[in-house]
Amino acid sequence: MSKIKMPKSNPSLDMTPMVDLAFLLVTFFMLTATARISEPVVVDTPSSTSDKLLPENVILVTVDNKGHAYYNINNYDVRMRTLERMATQYKATFTDKEKADFAKMTSFGVPMESLKQYINMDDNQRMAVKSPGIPLDSLNNQLGDWIQFGRIEAAKQAKEQKDKAEKAGREFKYEPIRFAIKADGNANYISVKDIIKVFTDKEIYRFNLITNLEKGDE
Repeated sequence: MSKIKMPKSNPSLDMTPMVDLAFLLVTFFMLTATARISEPVVVDTPSSTSDKLLPENVILVTVDNKGHAYYNINNYDVRMRTLERMATQYKATFTDKEKADFAKMTSFGVPMESLKQYINMDDNQRMAVKSPGIPLDSLNNQLGDWIQFGRIEAAKQAKEQKDKAEKAGREFKYEPIRFAIKADGNANYISVKDIIKVFTDKEIYRFNLITNLEKGDE
């Protein structure tokens, strides 16, 4: 009795679900992505052998090669609250839109009297502006106030989050605000020393110095 031969056919794979998934992912990223705001200053940091990463919850002071100081805090809500405190301190006014725009910005290096105009510029205009730096002398220590108010508001936000988590019965991991200095390798040592003094005057004695990682011998 002869064996029955099954007809041979080439296997096929339906790619339709995979194509649909790819388009869904592309659509998701297009709708949720935000435009990256350019940094107003680019510094060439000195190199070191340290490979410690910068924490996310940080107040960063950048020093360019001319010794100008720039301030940044990478937390939307804390950044907005800090601006409100500075506005009260220096008798300035900002609209809700200006506060929201400021909260989305990165580093800035202008004094309070020029900040409103700076916020209302577009990204290209800000990049073209020659920032004079945030004042930090003893008679007009705006940088010290930015650091102090940022620290206070970060602590307040952490307490609010902790209380909310405890009410919901959830565990809360508190990451304290950290401080960092990012100085250009060609910046005058005195300029960096002045920034360190601003920190120590606010009783901040622990901070990171940002450097580039040296390449090892190959």
